Amino acid sequence: MKRPGGTDEQKRRAGESAARVVSDGDVAGLGTGSTAAAAIRALGRRVDAGLDVRGIPTSYQSRSLAREVGIPLTTLDDALPDIAIDGADQVAGLGRDDSADLIKGGGAAHAREKLVAAAADRFVVVADPTKLAHALDAPVPIEVLSDAVPVVEAALSALGGEPTLRAAERKDGPVVTDNGNLVVDCAFGAIDDPAALSADVGTLPGVVEHGLFVGLADEVHVGVADGVDVYPRES
Repeated sequence: MKRPGGTDEQKRRAGESAARVVSDGDVAGLGTGSTAAAAIRALGRRVDAGLDVRGIPTSYQSRSLAREVGIPLTTLDDALPDIAIDGADQVAGLGRDDSADLIKGGGAAHAREKLVAAAADRFVVVADPTKLAHALDAPVPIEVLSDAVPVVEAALSALGGEPTLRAAERKDGPVVTDNGNLVVDCAFGAIDDPAALSADVGTLPGVVEHGLFVGLADEVHVGVADGVDVYPRES
């Protein structure tokens, strides 16, 4: 589920900062969510000013917004992204020598988000300060084949998790992803070893993709009250 928090101004600052690193001629992965939307709008303004860029959207939402702001679109069939820009529900590990770890999937688009981020030469995360944590401890969204939900939930419980099938907010029944699958949110408490948990969950039969993004982020742009903090910081 989506995690509330952060101001519109903080999100705008982060999105605009990330949009500025897109170069002329780039193919850009376009993430999903409110902070990623700020980056898409900023990129649209750069396109209007003459920037040559093509976007690969990660959801119906990002596709619709990109078309609205005039970003030409392409697909992974035709191009690989030079850069991907996306938000996160939780970010941990900023300031370490290795990559920050993320939990994503509040918008149930994490399968395609991870595909596009992993395919990109450079993955830039946009966030506000409420998304930062010392350790990942939010429930992990897991996209699951509909027939496999009971089996996957049992396996997640055996891993020490507490799985809950995500219910839709404005209709009866569960959330259905753009891929036609269901989402199980699994609480593990504080995640001491995100890489190990990522491997364990990712190998469960019936799991399409999960929201642990480990070792993928190249940099994180955090919108704050008076600007943007960019990690890793330049020495």
